[in-house]
Amino acid sequence: MSSIHPFWLAGRPAEGDDNGTLVVTSPWDGRTVGRVSVPTGSQIDEAVAAAHAVRDEFAATPAHVRAAALDHVAKRLGERREEIAQLISAENGKPIKWARGEVGRAVSVFRFAGEEARRFNGGEAQRLDTDTGGEGRLALTRRFPKGVILGITPFNFPLNQCAHKVAPAIAAGAPIILKPAPNTPLSGLVLGELLAETDLPAGSWSILPVANERMPALVQDDRIPVISFTGSEKVGYAIMDSVPRKHCTLELGGNGAAVILGDYSSDDELDWAATRIATFSNYQGGQSCISVQRVIADAAIYDRLLPRIVAAVEAQVTGDPSDAATDVGPLVSESAAERVEQWVDEAVAAGAELVTGGGRVGASYAPTVLTGVPGDTTLACEEIFGPVMTVTKVNGEAEAFAAVNDSKYGLHAGVFTGDLQAAFRAHRALEVGGVIIGDVPSYRADQMPYGGAKQSGVGREGVKFAMEDYTYERVLVLTGIKL
Repeated sequence: MSSIHPFWLAGRPAEGDDNGTLVVTSPWDGRTVGRVSVPTGSQIDEAVAAAHAVRDEFAATPAHVRAAALDHVAKRLGERREEIAQLISAENGKPIKWARGEVGRAVSVFRFAGEEARRFNGGEAQRLDTDTGGEGRLALTRRFPKGVILGITPFNFPLNQCAHKVAPAIAAGAPIILKPAPNTPLSGLVLGELLAETDLPAGSWSILPVANERMPALVQDDRIPVISFTGSEKVGYAIMDSVPRKHCTLELGGNGAAVILGDYSSDDELDWAATRIATFSNYQGGQSCISVQRVIADAAIYDRLLPRIVAAVEAQVTGDPSDAATDVGPLVSESAAERVEQWVDEAVAAGAELVTGGGRVGASYAPTVLTGVPGDTTLACEEIFGPVMTVTKVNGEAEAFAAVNDSKYGLHAGVFTGDLQAAFRAHRALEVGGVIIGDVPSYRADQMPYGGAKQSGVGREGVKFAMEDYTYERVLVLTGIKL
């Protein structure tokens, strides 16, 4: 192989023609991080055909074989942790400390998947003689793969989002074709190196760095019944609308809210809330679907909380993502930072107060806090995907929860309270996929169900829950059974 990174076609490394090369550059300094070969149309078709052909064989693969492969990938990710973290940081601009955390999470995802592969059957035995027509009959249900999966991942977690597509598919025995984001494909291609060391059937997985404009044909392919997409609301729902008879899981955007109720009022509690809010509004440059974008604070503690948040934000270390001391690096591209700048400028022109931050240099944007943001501005309504938060004062719990729900998105919400009953009220009232008590909405454990309500998507990630999305129940009725 040449110095160009190959892609992975039906379990083997491959290269396209001379005209199909993708150059990956660092958003921090513009240097070339790597060159990636891009598959031709015939190679894409070959990958789909191989996955379609192997689907029955792979579904019948013993659980211990799939589990061993997943365990192997988890082990090898751990062994190559620092190398892969450096790669994530280089191609994505993510500060190295967050990149190291991402590799650790991917290790856990593959480990969880190995465990689930051993115990997942999704079925039960059901006696049918509860009615006279069912005497002597017993129903057994099991889950079987729906078929080939197309996994489409974004740039912000270039390794762990790939892990969340690939690991559950292998655990369930479903062939997968993975399309990593075109500006951060290198981390996903590393998974190919590790999967190639296993005994999984040829054709059960491919990793194809396909350009976005070539996606519609792949999405439409009748041999692929399941689409698992993580990315923007616009693209996700366009995919679903284009294939209404396919099974689509969509993990889309959010504008995560952190609520601080009036009972959360001691100095220690407010210090904790401010530190967590500042950290997770700005980590990864705010490029997380569950980063803190909206802070909703009860009037009883607002005046004490706001200066703490501002101080914690201003303490965030910005700069070179390869420096272990850096908290906030660049956004994925200069155009992404320009968009953030435009939205903030629009909000300020509409009457918002810029409390701190607000400056852009190239692809980097300073950690920013605004108050008094009008509700009809883009910043108030959409997902900023940058290191920017708004802080709003409300009167009481009911007004705070209504403010959270006043959004087309509903991914996660964090509620800082020491009142257990308020926690249960939040769980009941908030129109989101996850309510995090005592912490920011950015908390996610990779084994828990993760997904949203409203325009934040459909379906759930988290290994076991993704496996359920990738499979369906099939019932077996046995006759002549004496119970």
